[in-house]
Amino acid sequence: MPLRDAPTSNARTANNRTEDDFRPDKGPAAKLAVTRLTLTRFRCYEGARLNADTRPVVLTGPNGAGKTNLLEAVSFLSPGRGLRRAKLADVERIGGSDGAVEGRGAGWAVAARVETPFGPVDIGTGRDVTAEGPSERRLVRIDGHPVRGQIALAEHVALTWLTPQMDRLFIEGSGGRRRFLDRLVFGFDPAHAGRLSRYEHALRERGRLLRDGRGDDAWLSALEDEMATSGVAVAAARRDMVTRLQNACEQAVGPFPRADLAVTGTVEDWLDEQPALAAEDDLRRRLADSRRFDGSGSGSGEGGGTVGPHRSDLSVRHRTKNMPAEVCSTGEQKALLIAIILANARLMAAERGQPPLILLDEVAAHLDAERRTALFGEILELGAQAWLTGTDSAVFAELGDAASFFRVEDAHVTPV
Repeated sequence: MPLRDAPTSNARTANNRTEDDFRPDKGPAAKLAVTRLTLTRFRCYEGARLNADTRPVVLTGPNGAGKTNLLEAVSFLSPGRGLRRAKLADVERIGGSDGAVEGRGAGWAVAARVETPFGPVDIGTGRDVTAEGPSERRLVRIDGHPVRGQIALAEHVALTWLTPQMDRLFIEGSGGRRRFLDRLVFGFDPAHAGRLSRYEHALRERGRLLRDGRGDDAWLSALEDEMATSGVAVAAARRDMVTRLQNACEQAVGPFPRADLAVTGTVEDWLDEQPALAAEDDLRRRLADSRRFDGSGSGSGEGGGTVGPHRSDLSVRHRTKNMPAEVCSTGEQKALLIAIILANARLMAAERGQPPLILLDEVAAHLDAERRTALFGEILELGAQAWLTGTDSAVFAELGDAASFFRVEDAHVTPV
């Protein structure tokens, strides 16, 4: 029997939230939804437009038809490099029916009408083809007005996603897990992106100066001061996110496994024991003391910093099995990731009054019937607009008229 839309209700503010705010029978929070998406010279699309409503969007079609490219286009409505972490030039459409290169250098663009609890917002973004040199720059317009930097996007759109490439998140390097966690933080605290950018810039500059042997004490001290203030703020935001996310995980019901989360690292350990200002002093001291070691090439390879939030990690355990996620089966690892993403959506609905946009690429087909039904059910209960892809439309049949369906073939999108 098809799933139906759940009744709406108003979410409480963050200061007044209780455990009941995470109950799935509370109904969805206010809507955040992409209702019009337009692509120009984007991946396999010379041009395309998709009109939807606020319901979940299901994209089905054969492999290579362009389904994931549509999800990637939506992911560019938030700060960053999109769900593929692609270079901006690589997103440009190449290849036509005759195999010739076309559009290269003309610039790609994504435009969208986004419904928010505060009214509709028109967002446009694309590659700045006038930028000189090897640096890449993304242009952003909001309601027709250019804005400086991508951070403004986070004031309007919160996004989370799960792709097949993330299946190895728990068994590969810590960098992917940090990016995953930072993406969750951005949804609640857009300023986190700026703090992280300042820290990483100072980290790279310090490493370059130490390797070249050109940095004087005053210059290095200024960079290390930036690393201390920004770095401790980054670590504190990640710790706070994990604490609140763990609370949301505790409220989960249904067949997805319970996840136990922790963020680990030296700076995080300091914050467990002392105020942030004291942690900043400790980080400054450690950075100054390690200059010779970091400059020798014996450091971390992350710009020459042996300690800092660039060395932190997200630890995830399967509670029922009492096992680290990295030793769980592939299926359980995917189920843990889905559990975390759903917990984040519940948390955002409770604290911000709206769940994020959720992009799920080829996820449903790899779930058993019970978990698939639970996933669809929670998306509808939350009122989230999820964008889901798959090759088999039958996988999504139980959504019925609770979702909008589109067929994607040869870079053409057709409502079903």
